[in-house]
Amino acid sequence: MENFIFAFFVIYTGILFLVTWLTSRKATNATYFTGNRRSPWFVVAYGMIGASLSGVTFMSVPGDVANTQFTYFAVVLGYILGYFAIAFILLPLYYKLNLVSIYQFLGTRFDSVAQKSGSMLFIISRMVGSALRMYLVIYVLQFFIFDAWGIPIWATAVFMILIIFLYTFKAGIKTVVWTDLLQTTFLLAAMVLSIFLIHKEGSWGFSDAFALMKSEGHTKIFDTDWKSHTHYLKQILGGMFITITMTGLDQDMMQKNLTCKNLKDAQKNMLTFSGILVIVNAFFLYLGGLLLIYAQQKGIDLSHLIASGQTDKIFPTIALQHLGLGAAALFVIGLIAAGYSSADGTFAAITTSFCFDILDMKRWSKGEAHETRIRRWTHFGMSLVFLAIIIVFSQFHNDSLIRILFKIAGYTYGPILGLFVFGMYSKRKIKRPYYVPIVSIISPTIIYFLAKMAPIWIGYQFGFELILMNGALTLLLLYLGSYKPEVNQVNS
Repeated sequence: MENFIFAFFVIYTGILFLVTWLTSRKATNATYFTGNRRSPWFVVAYGMIGASLSGVTFMSVPGDVANTQFTYFAVVLGYILGYFAIAFILLPLYYKLNLVSIYQFLGTRFDSVAQKSGSMLFIISRMVGSALRMYLVIYVLQFFIFDAWGIPIWATAVFMILIIFLYTFKAGIKTVVWTDLLQTTFLLAAMVLSIFLIHKEGSWGFSDAFALMKSEGHTKIFDTDWKSHTHYLKQILGGMFITITMTGLDQDMMQKNLTCKNLKDAQKNMLTFSGILVIVNAFFLYLGGLLLIYAQQKGIDLSHLIASGQTDKIFPTIALQHLGLGAAALFVIGLIAAGYSSADGTFAAITTSFCFDILDMKRWSKGEAHETRIRRWTHFGMSLVFLAIIIVFSQFHNDSLIRILFKIAGYTYGPILGLFVFGMYSKRKIKRPYYVPIVSIISPTIIYFLAKMAPIWIGYQFGFELILMNGALTLLLLYLGSYKPEVNQVNS
């Protein structure tokens, strides 16, 4: 089976490099950073589905149904509110300022220190988050394929990251936009066909399968226990602000939107994408319920995975060991597509942010050739850091990755949220240049302490609302460290 699946992987990778060759001819730095602002909005919208879902959604969302039922769908409902805010509040701002890196707004509104602070928070969060998403793909391939060949996980990681490095190296975001089109197609096909195969194996119709899920208690959407981390209001608000921060204030996701020809196309992209994403997430939750009732029907023992917090293994265990060769191939290709689509955009985005925000490349540029060298060395360096994170995390994985990722987002994107809100809706100025990075450290530290102590003090568990609390505290601290400028200063 391993040889058969690996053959599919080689064919898929070959198709990927064909797309890369077609998109990278005559590529310039403008191609790498902005795609020359010529991307069709519908291509961006469709491709962003794969980038948003990633290997985490592909495995963690179905697997986590075992612990949290369908309560994740309340988060998805919050996504819709977040995408509307992005389309009609953030995108107009980005297009008005003609930004390449969205953190240039912080430099314009405050100063270069604030811009670098926002950029570094993004780079750390996106680097770690995307590395964990890619790790999940590597982890499954290692566990089910490469371990049998005696290949160590570090070698698998090097191989996978090298592929992404090569196909994003020349044309950056332009290649990413078009390869995401391919990868979304494979990811969705894998999901739909997996659902079909499980229905066929179980001899169920949709109503029969859903009735079984409901009888087993898997279909609960709204948790009304206010102390629970899955309470529906926490989920909805958390989903909204996770979307605003992890999409609207994220260079990776916004860089794809900013390759559209104009604001109207970018807004059409965002609204179309949001509607499709809700439907796709609903199908992934349904798939999770199917996996559980299928396992029960076939006598597949998943209790050890659920008890040990390794619910990420539920989908691969059933797909690769119980549904036959076709399902195994579908699963691996879908997972690889999800992993690639998450990581490739990150390479382009963190390179862009580092070059424009941290290095301020345009200020001391000596021409196109000089900028190209800077960009390529940055791309290479970020790839090495990305690889290092994956290898380190491989020693500590013991929880559902979707929960880990949202915890990370709560602490790193929260200060970015506070910075942007303060910058957009206040005319106050910061008193001290290095106050912003200090606040960016203090705020998540306080929130982390509260999240640890709240269950002990009052029996309350923080969930997705962490990001909102972190943003609010950042906003408060920024206000306390700011002043109202004179009228002539505001006008200037």
